[in-house]
Amino acid sequence: MIIVAERINGTSKRVREAVIARDASFIADLAARQAAAGADYLDVNAGTGPEREVADMVWLVQTAQRAVDKRLCIDSPNPEALRAGLEIHRGQALVNSATAEAGRMEAVITLARDHGARLIGLTLDESGLPATAQQRVEIAKRLVGAATAAGLAPDDLFIDPLARAVGIESEQGMAFLEAVAGIRKALPDAHIICGLSNISFQLPARGLLNRTFLAMAMAVGLDATILDPLDHDLMATVCAAQALLGKDGMCLGYLQAYRAGKL
Repeated sequence: MIIVAERINGTSKRVREAVIARDASFIADLAARQAAAGADYLDVNAGTGPEREVADMVWLVQTAQRAVDKRLCIDSPNPEALRAGLEIHRGQALVNSATAEAGRMEAVITLARDHGARLIGLTLDESGLPATAQQRVEIAKRLVGAATAAGLAPDDLFIDPLARAVGIESEQGMAFLEAVAGIRKALPDAHIICGLSNISFQLPARGLLNRTFLAMAMAVGLDATILDPLDHDLMATVCAAQALLGKDGMCLGYLQAYRAGKL
């Protein structure tokens, strides 16, 4: 399971304040704690206005990579902010994200290719958020087709079938799980990722829902997720699910985590 740590995101009031104030110690500490908790990538999203986002993204990338030896997920709807982050990133970045919308798909795929980055593709096009599993699968095929035609390797592509809040649309949990299974069958060499916390939006005991949903999604083919690695119970669920799904040879990772007090 590839873990993308979600907490360096300017939609959080405290992170946004740190970005604006150039509070490097706060960002460095957050980066270090997420890395120590098991993150493979750290998501960095300035979350500031277009007049300053490019400079803020550059500062965030530099600050996070000074603090930890981790690759980053450069996260922005603004292609210029993505470009600025990619130009100074050390190592192979992950770009969040492309959609299948005309114009944006080609532009972000080109950015990822030109900078040797991996790419998250959202199953979203001009018709809006897909409601069914099959719609998600078809958009995923278009994204992967365009990206591989441009020169990206399937292993560098992460498809996000867009988990939606079951508290608002109760059928969307199953639609997402069916989409993951369908994408795994249709595109076996691509990764499948999700922003996990979307599923529990506006419901109580969100941690329980997130943990349960993550294990269910892993069982049908999810192999990457954007989550909070500082959530001890959530990370324990990842470890247990890996063992139960045969992704952890001889359960060595599970045993190691148990001995380290992580379970």
